[in-house]
Amino acid sequence: MGEGHSHAGAKTPRSRLLIAFCITLSVFVIEVIGAIITGSLALLVDAVHMLTDVIGLAFALTAAHLMDRPPSDRHTWGLRRAEVLGALAQATLLLAVGIFALVEGVRRLFEPPEISSGSLLLFGIIGLVANIISLIVLSSGRSENLNMRAAFLEVLNDALGSIAVIISAILIATLGWYRADAVAGILIALLIIPRTLILLRASGSVLLETTPKGLDLADVRRHILELPHVVAVHDLHASHISTDLPVLTAHVVAEDAWLAAGNGGDLLRQLQGCVAEHFPISVEHSTFQIEPASYQEEHLPHG
Repeated sequence: MGEGHSHAGAKTPRSRLLIAFCITLSVFVIEVIGAIITGSLALLVDAVHMLTDVIGLAFALTAAHLMDRPPSDRHTWGLRRAEVLGALAQATLLLAVGIFALVEGVRRLFEPPEISSGSLLLFGIIGLVANIISLIVLSSGRSENLNMRAAFLEVLNDALGSIAVIISAILIATLGWYRADAVAGILIALLIIPRTLILLRASGSVLLETTPKGLDLADVRRHILELPHVVAVHDLHASHISTDLPVLTAHVVAEDAWLAAGNGGDLLRQLQGCVAEHFPISVEHSTFQIEPASYQEEHLPHG
């Protein structure tokens, strides 16, 4: 006995991603030009970071398109996992950029080049304004799923990177401290790396089918066993198909005579209501195999 559901979740706001993508691509081109003109590591790192954001947002757009495809006989859950794969790709790119920025920043601490502070300040301000606009565009959709969260965090780190560029430009202009550029580059790297690890962990958690955070399977088992006429629960599993689609399956053993009296449907409804309503994570897509106690006894291993 089981339950049929639509596997579709909330639509990813692709229009918002597209606007953020166009803004980010434009700023990337501007920052590359600025890095060439000024020779700034902070601006170069921010430009490379921006490139990963352009690629990341392209991944996010592609994933959003794939996620909205309906299920088929070949892809019975649709392509919901594209969300996780997109976030994983973004995190991998960002980790590479963060490591590069850290190494290059340390090198430039010992050999700081001369940098045009005025041009650096101008390009930093342009980047910050563009990032703020992108953040406003993406802010309302950042809680939709992991894909949107990754995109929002991409742009947020860009904004912080632009602030670091602006501060380094001011320090160079007022104090002549050219190492400020290298320090800014290192700070941007230190902002990038922890976030990538968080995204990698979140993506890996879904791909490894770990139990959804906030769902205690021991508590689920206890609730099910408290239902009248339930004898045992086994093969209890819970995971995520995508971040907004938790699923749960279980074999539930009930009394033979009670099931024979035609009460299986009532039990199924109670089980589905239990996992959908009683826990911090609402599992609306649950599948239960209801077994009579005699069936379990017949199939227990002997010896």
